[in-house]
Amino acid sequence: MTAKQPHRFRLDRLETPIGTALLVTDDRDFLRALDWSDYETRLHRLLRRHYGDYVLEKAAAPKDIVAALTGYFAGDLGQLKNIKWRTNGTDFQRKVWSELHKIRAGKTSSYGAFASRLSVPNAARAVGLANGANPVSVVVPCHRLIGADGSLTGYGGGLARKEWLLAHEGAAFKRPEQ
Repeated sequence: MTAKQPHRFRLDRLETPIGTALLVTDDRDFLRALDWSDYETRLHRLLRRHYGDYVLEKAAAPKDIVAALTGYFAGDLGQLKNIKWRTNGTDFQRKVWSELHKIRAGKTSSYGAFASRLSVPNAARAVGLANGANPVSVVVPCHRLIGADGSLTGYGGGLARKEWLLAHEGAAFKRPEQ
């Protein structure tokens, strides 16, 4: 019996207005993960959870991914739609992430309303858990889910990043009290 080979991914770093983004891509130029350098431990935890054994090799991310992210952070919000991404996860997680990708820049949804949109109106917490396990932040815009009262709720990259992303996109939300 042959031992299963670990998944091989590439790791690159991209400077953005809100910190250094970690870009994990595969050999077919799909984005597999996007996280932040100050949350690198979480990145590794999510990769292990979704792929089991893996190897990260330092290598440049595909130019089209870098160009799209650079464009997004420069204000061309539609650039995120140009990024090819692929994830592993449960069927429910992938359903949540696929629907999240459909929320347009500048728009938000509450967890409850989003659960209803998925035809599981009593699953707001499950939506929140799937949202928190999203390995492709920003591109799969988990930051666009907010509290029912418009307040910012948890965000894996920190609430300051969530606030910046929503403000950058022109979304309406309740700013946290300072």
